[in-house]
Amino acid sequence: MKDSAHKFCSSKKIDSALEVLKRSHFRSKFKLTDRDRKYITEKGMEKIREHAFDFINLRIAQQFPKNDGKQTPMKGHPVFTAQHATATCCRGCLQKWHKIQKGRALSDNEVGFVVNMIMGWIEKQTGGGENELIKQQ
Repeated sequence: MKDSAHKFCSSKKIDSALEVLKRSHFRSKFKLTDRDRKYITEKGMEKIREHAFDFINLRIAQQFPKNDGKQTPMKGHPVFTAQHATATCCRGCLQKWHKIQKGRALSDNEVGFVVNMIMGWIEKQTGGGENELIKQQ
């Protein structure tokens, strides 16, 4: 990830945002299923990160995403579950929870932030504690 993404991807910022989201009744209901955990174990965290990056770029990053507000399934992939848990599922949630304005494409920094939010949540769900993937960047 580019050095310029550092301000959006710091472990402290991710952990702080995850703490706020845990206090939301709706967001706190999302949990990884046994099937999700098995999938993560089989694929590995780097592959899951690639999936998150691809999903964000395909479904969220455009200026006006197709079906915005309805583009992220509620289940079927650990990244989808994580997106709902971290309020990174649509541009409306990104604006409300993370102050990332609608009506423009996401910057590389913002994509990095979103992916790191997703991965931070997944790591905490899988017992990874502090997000080692973020620390490495």
